[in-house]
Amino acid sequence: MVEVDFNVETIEPVVVHGPDAITQRDLMSPYVWKGPHGRDFRMMVRAVPRMGETGDTGTIWYAKSDDGLTFTATGKPVIAPGPGPDDAGGCEDPTVVQLPDGGYVVYYTGVTADRRHGEMLYAAGPGIEHLKKKGVAMASTPSEGNVKEATVDRTKAGRWRMFYEYAANGASLIGLATGPDVDGPWQHERQPFAPRDGMWDNFHLSTGPLLTTDKNQPVMFYNGATEDARWRIGWIAFDAEYRKVIDRCIEPLIAPPPSPNRMATDIAFAASVVVSGDDTWLYYSRADRALFRAAIRRYGR
Repeated sequence: MVEVDFNVETIEPVVVHGPDAITQRDLMSPYVWKGPHGRDFRMMVRAVPRMGETGDTGTIWYAKSDDGLTFTATGKPVIAPGPGPDDAGGCEDPTVVQLPDGGYVVYYTGVTADRRHGEMLYAAGPGIEHLKKKGVAMASTPSEGNVKEATVDRTKAGRWRMFYEYAANGASLIGLATGPDVDGPWQHERQPFAPRDGMWDNFHLSTGPLLTTDKNQPVMFYNGATEDARWRIGWIAFDAEYRKVIDRCIEPLIAPPPSPNRMATDIAFAASVVVSGDDTWLYYSRADRALFRAAIRRYGR
């Protein structure tokens, strides 16, 4: 076992160009991946009405970039609310899985019209601009409500693992499910890790992206918070089959810059990680409104 640690080397803003329907909204949940042959970058991102504005809780857009920092969106959302009731209120939190045949499965959160319930849904298709909604990917249970925010990986042994966020006793927590294929069926497993008393992640947890360049020791950049929802980004390392925690950060890897206003939205939230040559880039949102890319480096300790 090699113990690990990470260092943030640079942080840069991510810019999105496109129609007013995306540029005049706040942006969250930037899921970025490399395009075919690794020549460009692709992103699915949630666009949200700005504070004080009314409307849905989100639409999901597709955008492309040559450098991974400046993206241009398509003319309309690729996943939008309705017409069914599961996502009539909004579409949130895209997670993209590329299939061997070139197709895609996209997990996302559907919000009902009354904004009281969210559920993990999925869409699939031969291309991001040709997705069809398939319904519920994983249903909530009496003990795990509002299941959402998928993080998916296929392990060395060939089985699939899905981490997800769920609600219990007023907190957001992380669950784990296993399945034979990328679209399940999924079997709920034990809680993979828990909040830590007296730490920056002592109450809430939410899933984040996986760095799997070392399949023997995959790392999740997860999101953790105190009870008053001051979210930061940390990391946790697992064994090859996600059965055991190998290592976990003490301090957050990324936190928002200090604000003089204690009531300001105090959130950094990881969404995706991309390896490009010698570079590892972590994409995240800040204050639920702006996108950033952090260059991170892994090293042993």
